[in-house]
Amino acid sequence: MILFPAIDIRGGKCVRLTEGRFDMETVFADDPSEMAVRWSEAGAEYLHVVDLDGALAGKSQNLPAIKKIIAHAKMPVQVGGGIRTLENVAELLDLGVSRVILGSIAVKNPQLVEAACKEFTDQVVVGIDAKNGEVAVEGWGDLSGMAATELAKKMATVGVEHIIFTDISRDGKLSGVNVEATVELAQASGVKVIASGGVASLDDIKNLKAVETKGVEGCIIGKAIYTGAVDLQEALRVAKGE
Repeated sequence: MILFPAIDIRGGKCVRLTEGRFDMETVFADDPSEMAVRWSEAGAEYLHVVDLDGALAGKSQNLPAIKKIIAHAKMPVQVGGGIRTLENVAELLDLGVSRVILGSIAVKNPQLVEAACKEFTDQVVVGIDAKNGEVAVEGWGDLSGMAATELAKKMATVGVEHIIFTDISRDGKLSGVNVEATVELAQASGVKVIASGGVASLDDIKNLKAVETKGVEGCIIGKAIYTGAVDLQEALRVAKGE
């Protein structure tokens, strides 16, 4: 199982939000690439980067910071946040990003996701963010009325091979991963799912590792490693089954 340390960028800085709220922000580093180096040295194998300004603007806004992270990370990097055109996808891949995450656009324009999958194959990831099982869009500001499992099934039909599932109600609150909903999404869609939101302790990693064979590809870990609630090196050992 892959563990993805998260680096959220806002205004060029590494921050963490609680429940995706921009008024509940904590700055952890003025230079996000410093965190990339820190997680690389701890043994991480893949980074998860979110351009929070991009999520609000509808287009990547922190390309210099992302480029610097890629230069220092020495590992694959997946990036999300406001990516809504094929041009923006290509721009990020040309920058050296390994996977590009499409979020709100999956609800509003599934045809674009299908086109991206045809052109960029497994470099396209869809992020499904949900609250009480309902998909949220526009930086988590609005509920779409669509069930997360319904969207996952639709994405499977257009060629998506990886989904990141975030339970918004748990994100940044260290309240535990919603393992059941993650497995439900994977089983309903047949797509590999990366769990996100709420990792509070090593038990969360153990619980996800236990259902790895049910379609759980990995887990994104953010606030827990920034606050010290979880030691990344220990978490990586658990994820590898050591």
